[in-house]
Amino acid sequence: MLKKSCQMDIEHRDNMRGGQGTVELQHLFKNELPVNCRLLARITLPEGASIGYHTHDNETEIYYFLKGKGTVDDNGEKKSVSAGDALHTGGGKGHAVFNTGSGDLEFMAVIIKD
Repeated sequence: MLKKSCQMDIEHRDNMRGGQGTVELQHLFKNELPVNCRLLARITLPEGASIGYHTHDNETEIYYFLKGKGTVDDNGEKKSVSAGDALHTGGGKGHAVFNTGSGDLEFMAVIIKD
């Protein structure tokens, strides 16, 4: 099934997971996802925005960074990220992501239930 970008739901979340600013989620698919996939989205954090620290119990989340520069809190360790990097979190571990660059930080996110 082909879905054009103009058909995808756009969601804006203020202070996502206790973070700063407004985060944009472009849901590639929503109701069409298999039962074990909770999220498949392109996420945009404007300059200075963040997604607060949160854990993933009984699920796995993967980020693939497309554009920009940022910092992630990878289960308590701060690490720099940029386009081409990926982050994997699950098994009760946690993460946060911060746009520390100039311009947008964009990444793909998928959440799969264990």
